[in-house]
Amino acid sequence: MVSERVERTPVSGAGLPAERVVAAGSAARILVAVTARALRGDDCGDLGHPRALSRLTGAPEPVRRAAAVRAAGRAALTAAQVAAVDAERVAGWFAGQYPDRRWPGVVLGSPHGAAAHLAVALGVPWLPAGFEVAAQWSRGAVDRPDAAYDHGVPLADRLLTGNPRVHVRQVHCPASRGAAAGAVVTFAVRWRALPRAYARFLADRLEPAAPVLLLHDARTWPVRDGGDGHSFQAGCPAGGLDPVDFHPDARALGQVLRAAGGDEARWAAPEVTVAGAFAEHGVESGFEHDARSWGDRHGHPLYRVVVPQPDALSAVTADLYRRWLRRAGKTGDRLVVECGRLLDPGQVLRAGLVPYWCENATARRVAGVEWWLAGSEPFSSVDVLAEPPGLRSPAHAGLPQWLAVAGFGRRRRALDRGAARGYPVASVPTRRATEVLRNQPCDLPAPPPLRMADALAALRDAGAHQGLLVC
Repeated sequence: MVSERVERTPVSGAGLPAERVVAAGSAARILVAVTARALRGDDCGDLGHPRALSRLTGAPEPVRRAAAVRAAGRAALTAAQVAAVDAERVAGWFAGQYPDRRWPGVVLGSPHGAAAHLAVALGVPWLPAGFEVAAQWSRGAVDRPDAAYDHGVPLADRLLTGNPRVHVRQVHCPASRGAAAGAVVTFAVRWRALPRAYARFLADRLEPAAPVLLLHDARTWPVRDGGDGHSFQAGCPAGGLDPVDFHPDARALGQVLRAAGGDEARWAAPEVTVAGAFAEHGVESGFEHDARSWGDRHGHPLYRVVVPQPDALSAVTADLYRRWLRRAGKTGDRLVVECGRLLDPGQVLRAGLVPYWCENATARRVAGVEWWLAGSEPFSSVDVLAEPPGLRSPAHAGLPQWLAVAGFGRRRRALDRGAARGYPVASVPTRRATEVLRNQPCDLPAPPPLRMADALAALRDAGAHQGLLVC
């Protein structure tokens, strides 16, 4: 749960308050919060999570699962509240969290922790191209994606009625959400045009000719899309499984559903109509077109970075930080591996650390940092903040894999015990990253802000080996 001090940022217009609309703990919400704090010179010590779940760390798994379901249902929106969602109001709330001054650029697009670190190094805001909404599903079932779709259709219609400039992607993924997938329906709401609040922010807050950097998560997933503004996907890339693993006969699906209290024999997903659509964190083409057209009209060049896998942007950003720190006379020799919500760009900058961000605790994401470390110049210290996923899945990394990451440090090898305690089913607040990073020695002053030209050169040169496309 995010601090009320910032969450109550005033915005104009009618509709449900934005801080109630955007799902607690969702990627866009967290990343705007940590980036805005870093640019204000604050840390993330006030970012947490609902206390009810944190008290149940040592409880039996069925008790924790039931508590997670109840908490998800209480936090989700009712049907009437879904109808009151105002996507423009949400855009204004995101933009309103940044200090009121002129900026030398802006980063837009898909949610990614490395994008937040990149924005902080550049000294510019980060704004998402969409946001997540959770709606109540009181008689839901984690093993019934078809029922989730049927329940989601009228809710999506209500949301779209008041927000014709968005696309609603419904995601039913027990691999990433566990039993909570049976208590709520989750919508990734993506703007199909540049929100008016963003256009005002860019016009009022950007320095003349300041560039715009648009990051696009290019991962794909099979979806059902009838062309009415509402699409549906069973599973998601963040779950650590592949689309084929969501077939009723797949062993991995059975393990995931049983851990969430479901039964794979009941699994029936809606028919797929698009085999390779961009997954939930993709950027709508209309959003990109509007942002580029706005930039052309107002003299702000737009650069697009297509990210095939989150590891690619994490690796390039970490390498970029290392060179940036060294040019400023610092060692660039101390690495922090962050995970999920456990990040604090402001503390990373204060301590002169190199950040590598894992999207989550899935084995393939942790393997990504292992491969990058194996091919990099060694670091003298490696600190690992492994966010527990809060559920059991065959796709998640075990603590030995996280310890192997820390083992790349030449002198210091540290896996945070607070995050590791109760792994993988514990619940750890975002502020845990701040608490750990505050103990790192200070390495001030911070380097002068990174120039966008240098960042683009690094993204083009190093990113080419990682599959990044910059255009």
